Amino acid sequence: MADEENEVSKIMDDQTSKEQSPAPEQDVDVNQSAAVEDGAENTEAAEDDEEANTADDDVEFKADEDEQGDEETDDQDASQADATEETAADTEDKEVEETNAEESAPTAQATEGGAEMPPSTVDSKQPAQVPPPTVESKEDSAEAAAAPQASMIEEIDKNENSLTNEPPAAPHLPATERSHTSIEGQMSTSALNIVWSFGLNRTVPVLNLSDGVRQAIMYPCAHVGIMYDFKNNKQHILQAHLNPITCSAVSQDKRWLVTGDVGPDAMVNIWDTYTGTPIQTMFDPNPQGGVVAVALTPDSRYLATLSALPIQTLAIWDWTVDGDVPICSADLKPEYGVQNFIYFDPTDIHHVVTNSESQVIFYHWADGAMEYFAPPLSDQDFNKPVGRYSQSLFQMGIARALTATSIGNLVVWDNNRPLSKIMDVNQSADKKPLKIIRVHDKGINVLTTTDEYIVIGDISGHVKFFDQGLRLIYWYREFSAGPCTAISFAHMPDFSLNPPEGHRYPSDATKQAKPFVVRDFIVGTAIAVYCSIITSGTQLKIIHREHDSAVHALAAHPQLPIIAMGSYSGLLKLWNYRTKESVCSRVFEKCHIHTCTFDPKGFYIAVGCTNGAVYLVDSVALLDQIQGGFKSARDCITHIAFSHNSRYMATADAGFTITVYKRQRKEGRNLYTWHGRYRSHYKPIRDLLFDVHLDTNEPKLLSLGEDRMLIEYDLNFHGKTNNKVWPSATDRIEQGAIPQCMTRYPPITKEHFFLTATDQFKLKCFNSTTKMCRKTVLGPTYGSPIRKMMVVPTQGDESVNRFLAYITDDKVGLHFLPATGNPHLAMALIAHPSGISNLACSFDGAYLFTAGGPDFAVHMWEINIGALEAQATLGGEDLVPFYGLLEGGRDGELFAELEDLFYYAQLRHQGINSTETRQIGNRVPISEVPFIMRAMGFYPSEQEIEDMLNEIKYDEYVNLGHYQEDVDLGQFIKLYVNHRPAFGLSPEKLLWAFETLAGPAQEGNSTIERGDMLDILQKNGEHMTEYELAEHLATLLGFNAEGGTCEQEEFDAQKAGNYIADALPFDVSAEIMINEILGFSITTDPPAVDDTKVVVKSGAS
Repeated sequence: MADEENEVSKIMDDQTSKEQSPAPEQDVDVNQSAAVEDGAENTEAAEDDEEANTADDDVEFKADEDEQGDEETDDQDASQADATEETAADTEDKEVEETNAEESAPTAQATEGGAEMPPSTVDSKQPAQVPPPTVESKEDSAEAAAAPQASMIEEIDKNENSLTNEPPAAPHLPATERSHTSIEGQMSTSALNIVWSFGLNRTVPVLNLSDGVRQAIMYPCAHVGIMYDFKNNKQHILQAHLNPITCSAVSQDKRWLVTGDVGPDAMVNIWDTYTGTPIQTMFDPNPQGGVVAVALTPDSRYLATLSALPIQTLAIWDWTVDGDVPICSADLKPEYGVQNFIYFDPTDIHHVVTNSESQVIFYHWADGAMEYFAPPLSDQDFNKPVGRYSQSLFQMGIARALTATSIGNLVVWDNNRPLSKIMDVNQSADKKPLKIIRVHDKGINVLTTTDEYIVIGDISGHVKFFDQGLRLIYWYREFSAGPCTAISFAHMPDFSLNPPEGHRYPSDATKQAKPFVVRDFIVGTAIAVYCSIITSGTQLKIIHREHDSAVHALAAHPQLPIIAMGSYSGLLKLWNYRTKESVCSRVFEKCHIHTCTFDPKGFYIAVGCTNGAVYLVDSVALLDQIQGGFKSARDCITHIAFSHNSRYMATADAGFTITVYKRQRKEGRNLYTWHGRYRSHYKPIRDLLFDVHLDTNEPKLLSLGEDRMLIEYDLNFHGKTNNKVWPSATDRIEQGAIPQCMTRYPPITKEHFFLTATDQFKLKCFNSTTKMCRKTVLGPTYGSPIRKMMVVPTQGDESVNRFLAYITDDKVGLHFLPATGNPHLAMALIAHPSGISNLACSFDGAYLFTAGGPDFAVHMWEINIGALEAQATLGGEDLVPFYGLLEGGRDGELFAELEDLFYYAQLRHQGINSTETRQIGNRVPISEVPFIMRAMGFYPSEQEIEDMLNEIKYDEYVNLGHYQEDVDLGQFIKLYVNHRPAFGLSPEKLLWAFETLAGPAQEGNSTIERGDMLDILQKNGEHMTEYELAEHLATLLGFNAEGGTCEQEEFDAQKAGNYIADALPFDVSAEIMINEILGFSITTDPPAVDDTKVVVKSGAS
């Protein structure tokens, strides 16, 4: 205990000595302040001189040219001399101002800006953060230090383990090496685990996490945060958000990180960057949909959030105590625009400034209340254009604020009080615009501070440093990295403005040419480039140069650990996904890359663009193999495929057309030449696939479209033209569903199949030769249908343990093969909340890759098959998972009804009116299956009935050599669960079906004439005879006994026709059709004044 008290005493003695030392960064420079306040013209003149001086500066860093630096120093001297002469007459006023500043300094210093964090969140090794005094006496400082020292010792007396449980020191990025892989992080209990992210979100500023121990940055990548150690090339993934991360902030000591998002189930997370774990989560901080900006106070105790529209709210949170309710908040008016930036006054955290592009707002909060002021400013106020606001901050030591604009101006805000020559140091939220100072001829995107400097970054990529008097001190230029969007400085605990011996800092622009000492910093740009600047020696290192447009093209090498990514910026980049190093890259000028594919041997990459161009490049240096590429199409290339022997390359475009290129054997000619082109679909092509003819092993090309057509092509057609491509078979494989994608089925069966997915959450197996649908199963139901799928490659036996990888609108998942409809055989995770555009799989089946399109990111997922196997085992065996898909389960009413109908079907098949003894077993003939389905409330079409019967008949045909003519109860349950609509028959679907018959609604009420309806039902779709239609309508209207002739009841067509004419109204509406004829129960509300859609309230049976 004594040792702990001695240690604390030592810490507090060090703290007291620091408090008694002078603090030049807090002292108000009266000369600089006077130059700002009394001489706007002088300052602008000085700025003009500086602009003129730097206009001739063609070097990258001014310190590299001593001679030119001397000239700039002389000009700076002259500017400062002019300012001194013009202010000499006001010497007495300055003395009064200086005296007033000294008197006001203690008041300005006594704020909560240096309040220490609670013991649970502050590293006890470090002294409490106390702002340095200005004019306090040593006695006052000693008394101020004595109180926290006594308080700390008292706390230790209460808890002897207070210091032993201190937070850990800052390590390198948290990571745990696993013996079987070099990927960082822990293997999760999920079948898919994100282990690396390529790309970055350039719209959210990058944060510098470097703190003297590690060299790291943090940036968002879709819905995850990336802590990237750019020295050791390691990533730590921060996973918690369900929406794309829209904002982030980091504490001054780089320990506490805040991330926020916008969307459903939005949240704000506070992370400990030392351990990589979230320590506080605010769920739904704004019920309207998340936050667009966050900021931490200098002591990290308080957090400010700006909510998303429609009504923005600025809220202050004491996140170390309570993350559920803010301590104060204020709702903002919509006319202020979307406020998207927050800044705390570092000397008085009770003052905050935010801004949108059109309005700056100043706030003051205390004692659970908040007030704010929105001072107006227009171009007419100072007779000069203002521009759009970008960022704002408070100046140090004075009650002024600055706002940067899009045309290179700085707006100076001051307290809304009468003008005086005495500088006001007492901060107030009631401000007014004082002046507009032009500091650059280009727009300013970034405005921040570091130590005693004000720092700006502009759209030219320049970074300028000013003192508090807005005099230019240093200027970094010609980074060649694009418009600057973020500047973040490292936390260097031992940093000093006094340069060490043997330093390599450049000289500043003052007359004395003093060493320009500043912290190392990170620059982020609008073209997705992150740079690290080591200020000692002025060293620049490119950390990332990524895609700055949507990433849609994604392909994995068939034999090497190489992944290819292409974006709408024209950048094609190859990565080695094992070493996480860029292999090579190329920019296709004036092209938007939409898709790319490796050939089967991995020698070449075919690249498709939105303008219809197709390029073929080698996979080593990305050099053209076809001079100028192919320009056969005018529309976006959506798919590219190679045949298994690389003889053919086929493309599909947005013009519903496929184009085929054939490989040439002669040397010295183009590798591929145009072979043929055919427009075979009338709706978008969803997939393109090369299969093989089983007898000849020759390539076979298939295309699948939203028109529900599957087209097979003859690649050696001989006609009157040189077009060698022609459809050889056309099959309509769907009636109501829209196919989304297809893939070859792995050789886990004796037959050769291909697999399709539909928008009704079904997976279907088709015989590749006959195109007969052989199996239909319920697919994954994770929010949206499967959009793309592929069989995961394997290095072992291809007939066992195969898996299907797939993507939906925003999720990536795995599915066991063969698919049976068991929901426990599949899983999915959110991959890209804003949408997934593509999927790829590594050649060894170890990793999946997903492209996020507009989020500029590609995620790498490690496959953990053991987790999926455990999930399938826990889900149960045999029929147990399917009972769970029946309403009420095994003991529910639906199962009991199904069981009764199953046995009734056996009686029915043997004759209802028979008096002979009937045999009851556990199987029914397949001819009874359609009737049981309809009795269960599922109404399949004739084509769907044929598919069901074929599925039963041919189930074991290859193994047994004969058809299966009956089905047991277990098989029927699986058949029913897999074929019925995944989410039931919705009223909306019924209403849509009627409107399809009747045409678009007129004046909100859709009707169809009786004669037209009967004619459509007989001639369109699956045709019905007049006799069949009469029987069905008579039964539905109650004229016939239930079951009709199917139950051996008599039917008089003449009487039924007369009854239908009397009972069926001349004009049939949706309500009559659905409620009275079909027997469902829905209601349609009259349309609202501003809504012409019919609202379906409820459905039934």
